[in-house]
Amino acid sequence: MSMNIVLLEPEMPANTGNIGRTCVATGTKLHLIKPLGFEISDKMLKRAGLDYWPNLDYRVYENFEDFLEKNPDCADRLYMATTKARKVYTEVAYEPDSYIMFGKESAGIPEEILVEYEPYCARIPMIGDIRSLNLSNSVAIVLYEALRQQHFAQMELQGNLHRLHWSEE
Repeated sequence: MSMNIVLLEPEMPANTGNIGRTCVATGTKLHLIKPLGFEISDKMLKRAGLDYWPNLDYRVYENFEDFLEKNPDCADRLYMATTKARKVYTEVAYEPDSYIMFGKESAGIPEEILVEYEPYCARIPMIGDIRSLNLSNSVAIVLYEALRQQHFAQMELQGNLHRLHWSEE
């Protein structure tokens, strides 16, 4: 089982680097749809992703149509994270191998795409007229809900101290 994060026209290398790091930590594939606001070799991208970037499973597409053509399995599993949705991201039943799309930082996912995927649109609740949350934070919030629904399959659920030991219970 592997989730998929889709970034439509990401603009900020630091956010994309952070998202890449989250994807490595969760075994999630990252799909980047052009145009990108940076080069994949961008220093800010690598800095935010730290040394995890070489371990990232990612793909780059020319446009949304190219993404759809190369991922025909996403047809009924492509969810749109948008502030314009009428339901909350926790109301979605994410399937294993779902795709969760996020739009660019400045504009989100174009409404022309959203209306085609209305049943698959979900929002993160916010107070007032806040335009949106930081993109990497939004990805983490929605991705971890999808992973929680899959019972964090194949993920480490317990940690250990490095120098000391937890008491036995």
